[in-house]
Amino acid sequence: MAAESSAGATSHTIEDWHTINWKQVNENVRRLQARIVKATKEGKWHKVHALQYLLTHSFSGKSLAVRRVTENQGKNTPGVDGETWNDPPKKWVAIHSLKRHGYQPLPLRRVYIPKSNGKMRPLGIPTMKDRAMQALHLQALDPIAETQADPNSYGFRKERSCADAMEQCRIILSKSNSAKWILEGDIKSCFDKISHDWLMTHIPMDKVMVQKWLKAGYMDKSIFYQTEDGTPQGGIISPVLANMALDGLELILHERYRPKSHSRKAGESKNKRVNLVRYADDFITTGDSKEFLEEEVKPLIVQFLQARGVEFSEEKTKITHIEEGFDFLGQNVRKYNGKFLQKPSKKNVKAFLANIRKVIKGNKQATAYALITLLNPKIRGWANFHRHVASHETFVNVDTAIFKTLWQWARRRHPKKTRYWIKDKYFGTHGDQHWRFFGERKNQQGKKEKNMLCLANATPIKRHVKIQGHCNPYDPEWEIYLEERLSVKMENNLQGKRTLVHLWREQNGICPVCNQPISTLTGWHNHHIVHKTLGGSDKAENRLLVHPNCHKQIHAKGLSVTKTVSLTGQKIDTSRMPGN
Repeated sequence: MAAESSAGATSHTIEDWHTINWKQVNENVRRLQARIVKATKEGKWHKVHALQYLLTHSFSGKSLAVRRVTENQGKNTPGVDGETWNDPPKKWVAIHSLKRHGYQPLPLRRVYIPKSNGKMRPLGIPTMKDRAMQALHLQALDPIAETQADPNSYGFRKERSCADAMEQCRIILSKSNSAKWILEGDIKSCFDKISHDWLMTHIPMDKVMVQKWLKAGYMDKSIFYQTEDGTPQGGIISPVLANMALDGLELILHERYRPKSHSRKAGESKNKRVNLVRYADDFITTGDSKEFLEEEVKPLIVQFLQARGVEFSEEKTKITHIEEGFDFLGQNVRKYNGKFLQKPSKKNVKAFLANIRKVIKGNKQATAYALITLLNPKIRGWANFHRHVASHETFVNVDTAIFKTLWQWARRRHPKKTRYWIKDKYFGTHGDQHWRFFGERKNQQGKKEKNMLCLANATPIKRHVKIQGHCNPYDPEWEIYLEERLSVKMENNLQGKRTLVHLWREQNGICPVCNQPISTLTGWHNHHIVHKTLGGSDKAENRLLVHPNCHKQIHAKGLSVTKTVSLTGQKIDTSRMPGN
């Protein structure tokens, strides 16, 4: 195994990808990131740059960068060079290829994806090496971004979500004395228009690397195009660059319109109930009146954006009264005769049902079991997104609409059968529900397996607890707080999966191989301590939850992972894991 100094530099070469001690690698990177946060808070920028250099030149940083780009959703999508790193030898070579000296990024591969309004959104796909280099330098930039970020910015940030943004909307708009007017802001082509000069001047990282990525250009239908402004959509580092460009707006608004009472001078404007909630390039700003937002706040925001090379999208920017309501992040926010309600927006529900109908109509010949396998993740994911607001009535209506579409699907498959026959074949009883769509298939042992369609209405409605505004996932001071939040989040996500909840609690939410948290973002595999081919069972005492890459490492090296019982309960024995 590789031994590294406290700074993160490799002391000698190790064997291959599967011999990497991920526990040590993660500890090295997290330690450097925590030091970057501390130096940033103290304003010691020379020390920040020195720590960034250490991190981006360390074996640990490079290993994690390669691991990130080879485990995310785009791992099988190549850039203009057509290469992917889909096996351990390629990943191992990739680690040693991440060198600053002589590095020159290739142009991005331009593709287009449809937007909700029918237009096409351009997306740039970097090569695997360029993605890894961006991921490497992002490890050194993100701690600074999180330290300096606006408290109520929620898009593309660790530990934050749409649910946090929507809960902040409730906090600032639900009270009787809350602001009544809302400026719905949308930035026009934010990623494509951000000023390169502004980024080069204000982003605290290696300027040479930033310039290379910004000026790399893109290939569209075999034609090369220069990039004069904007940061490429599709690049790993792009969301953080965009966030940093927009950070600072909340502070400006608060300093101008929310002065502290003890510091307010005679004649100075009082609190105008100005609040900002931002998710990426979508945001809302509240205020006392329509005129105030139109004549004072909007020009201030326009001036802020112009300095960064971006501008409002006039077609999407409007000022709305809370009694009229507005849509934000797929949900409708409105007061009905003074009563505040958040619920799924009509546009969001319509788009969701259109997608469900497309799946059902596009699988006319599929079995009911296979169709349910396609539908359940979509229904469950959509319901989980809206489970924190007043969604019960919408969930019931959505279940009814899906049932009608499935009934048409079944009638079409069996036009000569009676309604009663179709009901008995596809719709069974589950608890007190007598029309639950199901499908069956035979497993390898010849026994029948039943698959039930999940219902949106079965998702419990539970209010989300918003993350604290100044929480920084790279700052050790927030570690206990974030661990508590992860526990609540995982137990909510694993509802109905008792064995997984039991295993996750038993391991304290930690992967026994790399000693890092297991979450829905990292994913997990079930590892059988005694392999099933050797007679091992599926019972909880023979299973562990591990990260997907850690699971591959266990099997590639024939490592042993066991559980041992002590007076304090079950613990993970990793004495035979690499590096221990």
